[in-house]
Amino acid sequence: MDESLLKPFVPEGFDEFWASTFEEAEAAPLDFTRSGTTDYLRTGFKIESFIFRGVTGEARYGWIACPSEGTKNPGFLWVPPYGRWSMLPNEYGTREGFVSLSVNLFGESAFHQEDYVPSRGYFAEGAGSESTWVFRRMFQDSVIAMRILEAQPEVDAGRLAAMGLSQGGGIAIWLGAFCPRVRCVCADFPFLSAMHWVLAHRIHRYPLKELVEFADHQPSGREKLLKVLEFFDTVNVATRCKVPTLVSAGLKDPAVKPEQVRAVFEALAGEKELAEIDYGHDWHPSMVDRNRGWMLRHLT
Repeated sequence: MDESLLKPFVPEGFDEFWASTFEEAEAAPLDFTRSGTTDYLRTGFKIESFIFRGVTGEARYGWIACPSEGTKNPGFLWVPPYGRWSMLPNEYGTREGFVSLSVNLFGESAFHQEDYVPSRGYFAEGAGSESTWVFRRMFQDSVIAMRILEAQPEVDAGRLAAMGLSQGGGIAIWLGAFCPRVRCVCADFPFLSAMHWVLAHRIHRYPLKELVEFADHQPSGREKLLKVLEFFDTVNVATRCKVPTLVSAGLKDPAVKPEQVRAVFEALAGEKELAEIDYGHDWHPSMVDRNRGWMLRHLT
């Protein structure tokens, strides 16, 4: 396999695209309401749900977990992995001494749970153009979520991070690259990485297979799809991410392969660290302390 396919493929108009995407999210009205009640039980935190308006004006839902002690804490946005389910404020969604916030990017409830099935997938939604692909809107709603986190009275607005796994890890790097509020990033198994290399292989697994099936039914399908993907490829975006970024790779990960994660790591423009875990595409206990330590180190 051609190793050059693991290198950045930054398209013409890349920076202009991301600047306008971010500016549109910044200009959206900041409209949110916290519940004021305890909506999920976890020792050491008060957890409230909230409702907000996304970039399109549609209702979105999320939760915020505030430490039981302390007034001005550092905070992080937890961007969920692929699917229409919500990240929960469990040991991976919270960290001692930090306010954390997470949102459902598809209008489901703050604690919504469902198993992935291809019929509920969205990989191909709007994939005919970089301006219409669903991930542009998802990034913009994540920017609005960062604005909400910054506005909370329990949060030290100068100490904010972005974190996530898979889809969430990729979007966390996008936020680190283009959202000035983000001071550091923790990206576990970041998705949409080195897509020229990925699509040079045969794709067997969902949800990525959703995208391949879409492309194979379009005129000039894969060629056109790759042009769209170049705007979102996390390897390309990493070249613009100058904040300290911790990346983890699963050495047995069948969904985001170690080669992809290493390509992201090599492309990162700022201080960086790579953790390689002998594991598959799932949470690993070491992420809890490692990610917390990275944030403590850089949110000072």
